[in-house]
Amino acid sequence: MSKKNARLIYLPLGGAGEIGMNCYVYGYGPAGRERYIIVDLGVTFPDMETTPGVDLILPDISWIEQRKDRLEAIFITHAHEDHIGAIGHLWGRLGAPIHARAFTAHIARLKFEEHGLDELAIRTVGAWPEKVQAGPFEVGFVPVSHSIPESSSLVIDTPAGRIVHTGDFKLDETPGVGEPFAPALWAEIAEPGVRALVCDSTNVFSPHPGRSESSVGPAIEELVAGAGGMVVATTFASNIARVKTLAEAGRAAGRSVVLLGRAMRRMITAGVETGILTDFPPTIAPEDAADVPRENLLVLATGSQGEHRAATAQLSRGKYMGLSLREGDLFLFSSKTIPGNEKSVARVVNAFSEMGVEVVDDHTDRYHVSGHANRPDLERMHRLLKPRLVIPMHGEHRHLREHVKLAAENGIGGIIAPNGAMVDLSGAQARLVEHVETGRIYLDGSVQIGAFDGVVRERIRMARNGHVVATLILEDDRPLGDVWCETMGLPESGLSRVPLVEVLEEEANRALRRAGRKTLADDDRLSEELRRVLRRSAGSEIGRNPEVTVIISRLSG
Repeated sequence: MSKKNARLIYLPLGGAGEIGMNCYVYGYGPAGRERYIIVDLGVTFPDMETTPGVDLILPDISWIEQRKDRLEAIFITHAHEDHIGAIGHLWGRLGAPIHARAFTAHIARLKFEEHGLDELAIRTVGAWPEKVQAGPFEVGFVPVSHSIPESSSLVIDTPAGRIVHTGDFKLDETPGVGEPFAPALWAEIAEPGVRALVCDSTNVFSPHPGRSESSVGPAIEELVAGAGGMVVATTFASNIARVKTLAEAGRAAGRSVVLLGRAMRRMITAGVETGILTDFPPTIAPEDAADVPRENLLVLATGSQGEHRAATAQLSRGKYMGLSLREGDLFLFSSKTIPGNEKSVARVVNAFSEMGVEVVDDHTDRYHVSGHANRPDLERMHRLLKPRLVIPMHGEHRHLREHVKLAAENGIGGIIAPNGAMVDLSGAQARLVEHVETGRIYLDGSVQIGAFDGVVRERIRMARNGHVVATLILEDDRPLGDVWCETMGLPESGLSRVPLVEVLEEEANRALRRAGRKTLADDDRLSEELRRVLRRSAGSEIGRNPEVTVIISRLSG
C-alpha cells in the first residue's frame, strides 16, 4: 500500500474514559478507505441503579461493523472479561479472524462453543518475535505480567511506524505463574523507535512501585497456618497465580483443597490443559468435603466482588454445595474490591460477621497485589520505550488526564483520546480528526438492545416511580362500566388513608364522565387524558408520579 495520502489512526470504542469494555480500532490507508484491526472486545458489568435487569454491557461496534469489509483481524491481549467477554456476542457482526495466545485462545474457544460459533475463526499465536500479518499491520504478542496468564502487549508495526499497545500490565519479575517482566526485551522493541505508546492508566495515581505477586505468598501461608476452623478464600478466578498460592498455603497447612464455583474450576482446568499451570495441589470435590474435618479444609470460592449467584455470596446466605461457615471459621478476601462493588461486598462481609466468621479483607494490602502498573512503573515503561507520544487508555477520564501529565513530566507528548475520539498519528504531531458516535449495547436476557432504545430508561422509571395499569371497556364510544386500576410498587394508601386504588379509580371515572365525544372516540386522546389524571392524583396522594399504562378495549355493536 502506498504511503502517499495514507494515514494511521487510533480510535477507542470502549475502555478509554472508563475501566472496562475495552475495544480499540487501528486503521491505516487513505482517509475513509483505511484497513482496520481491532484490539480486544470486552464487556463491562451492570448495576441495579443504572442498568436494572441487564446481564452484560457491550461496546457499540456499529462504526466498525459498517466497515467490516475492510476489517483485517481482531487481536485479544488477554482473557479477562473486560477484554474478551464480548467476542461470543459480537463476533457474528464482524466475522474477522481472531488472534490470541494459547491460554486466551482456549478461553475464547469456550465462549464460541457456548454460542455455537465456528471455533476455527480463533487462531493461536506464539509469543514475540512471532508476528501476524493483517493487511498493512504486522502484529506481535509480547509477554507481560498481569493477574491472568499469558497477558500480552501488542507491537503493531505499520508503514507509518511502530505502535506499542500495552494491554493490562505490571512490572513483575517474579509473577509465580506466567512470564516475568523482561527489560532487555523491551529495550530491543524500543530500538527501531516507537511512534506511540497506547498505555494502561489504571494505577496512575498509585505513588509506590508495584509489588510482585510472589510477595503475598508468605503472608497468606502464615494466615492459613494459624487458622483454627475451616478457611475459605476468594480471589478473581482468572488470577491463577493467586489461586495456586492459596492452594499451596492450604497444602502446607495440611488442609484438603476444594474448588468452589464453575469459573474457578474452568480457569484451573484451562491453565492445566494449556500447560501454563503445573504442580497445582491436589483437590477434592465439594461433595467429598463433608468427610474431612473442618479444620483440615481450605475452600477456594468464586465471587470476590459479592456477585449474587457466585459461591461466596451463596455461602454468606447459608449453605452451598453442602458447605457452610460457622463461628470460628476464617474467610479471606485475597482481592481488591472494584469501585462500584462496595455495597455487594459489604453485604457479604456483614452476613459472615453475623455468623461469627472472622473476615480478613483487602485493606491491609498484605494478601493482595494489583495486576496493573503503578505510577513509577509507568514512568519506567516510558523511559524504556522512549515513545514520541503517549496515548493513555484503560482508565477513567481523570486517569487519562493524569497519565498525560506524567508523560509531560518526562518530556514526552501525550494526547487525551476518550471513547469516540479518532486520532491521526501520521504527522509530526498527533491530531484529533474526528469524533465517532460511541455507546453501549445492553445484553438483556438473550436480546441485545441499544442504550437509546429506551428499555432500560423505562425500567429505571418504573423502579423509581412504580406503575399503575388502568383498564376500561367501551362500546359504541361509551364506557361499559367503570375504569379499574392495578398498582405495582406503590403504597396501599396515601394521605387520605383511603386505599390508593380506590382514589385513582374515582378520579379516572370522574375524568371519563367529563370526556367529550371526540375524546371517547380517540384511543390516544383518551389514554393521554387518563394518564395525566392518574399521575396527578397519585402525586397528590403519595407525592410520586408513577408510570401509567392505559388499556382500552372496544366492543363492536
